[in-house]
Formats: sequence, C-alpha cells, structure tokens
Amino acid sequence: MRALVYPLLLLLGAFPVLVSGATANATPGPGPQQLMEQVSRDMQQAIDADREALSKDPAKLRALIDRLLLPHFDTDYAARMVLGLHWRNASESQRKRFIEAFYQSLMKDYGDAMLQFKRDQLKILPFRGDPAASTATVRTEVMRDGKVVPVNFSLRSTPGGWKVWDVTIEGISYARNFRNDFSTEVNQQGLEHLIQRLEAQNAGAAPSPASATPSAPAQKPAAGSG
Repeated sequence: MRALVYPLLLLLGAFPVLVSGATANATPGPGPQQLMEQVSRDMQQAIDADREALSKDPAKLRALIDRLLLPHFDTDYAARMVLGLHWRNASESQRKRFIEAFYQSLMKDYGDAMLQFKRDQLKILPFRGDPAASTATVRTEVMRDGKVVPVNFSLRSTPGGWKVWDVTIEGISYARNFRNDFSTEVNQQGLEHLIQRLEAQNAGAAPSPASATPSAPAQKPAAGSG
C-alpha cells in the first residue's frame, strides 16, 4: 500500500503545477488547479527551508503535513467510503475515532516520502471532464523504478472547497483496497477491534495478534485487489 499513498503525497506537496480543469461556480475558494498550486508551493517552500530538521524529526514533519495538507484532504468522506456499510452501524464516537485513526495511519509511515521526491517523477496529463462538475479526476503518470505508472486522483467539491479523497494507481483504488481489507476485519472481529488496532499502531504499539486479521494496508503490496 506504500505505492498507493506515495503519489498522493507527491502530488499534494511536491509539484508546482498540478491540476488542469475549471471549478464549479458553487465551490468556494480557489479551483482545483489554483488550490493545488498554492498547497504545493507552500509545502515545497517549507521543506526547502528546513529539510534537514524535518528529516530528523518525524513529529515536526507530521505537524507540517497536518498544517498544509490535512485541510485539503477530505478525511470524513474518505473514511465513510472506506468503512462502507459499516459506517451506518458505527456510533458517533467510533466514526470520529476511525476518521482520526485512518488518517493518522495513512500519514504515519509515509511522511518521509515528502522528503524524497524528485521533480521529474510526476507528469500531469491533459484534463478531461466537465468544468462545471462537482467532482474532478486528475490524470497523472508517476515514474517509479524506471516504470511509468498511471495515477488518477479523485477530488470533490465540498462546502469548504475542493478536496482530494482517493487515488487510483494502475486501476487500483486505495479507498476500495482499504475497504476490502477493513470489511473483512470488521466482519470477523468488529469495528471496535479495527479502530483499536489502528490506534495502537499509530501510537507505536505492536498490533494485537489475531490470525484472522488481514495485514494492515500499509503492509500490503501494491498489487492488491481492485
């Protein structure tokens, strides 16, 4: 799953011109292109100004990601899509805890990707879509290990502006991949078990042993089920 998250971080924080396409008039704030240009510029400046310290201090890097990227990532919507039908049966407390634990699990292992990018790794393809739509797909190609990998980013119009919620790599949606894994775990051991496992991993504790529990998404290879 590392390969699924890395391009998301690369796009959000490491490129000067990122999204082609217009925004729906009803969406407040800048359109997708202007928003991503601003976020990438701010992130690049912050990293360049303090790269050595950030590489030595994961907490400082995480704080930077939270400050610059979190406002533009639709954690609530992504969490609902990942939990699927299980979201309906979750309590309000469980929903809030899962949203936080899920986001933290995404960022925990991949923050250092922000320090490792190269500017020539990402190519933005021409925009295709309805400029007035409430959703947008950003098509890109990422160079990884000498291979060109197609990566599509899903954004949605929200009352708070445009936000990213999913990334699809070689036809594999990370939201769907997580949903498949988490659904199996919740069906077998319950939602509370999943939340506690994520919280424990985020806190640095070893996950509780359970033979029926699938591997955490961060440990899965990229070639998972779609």
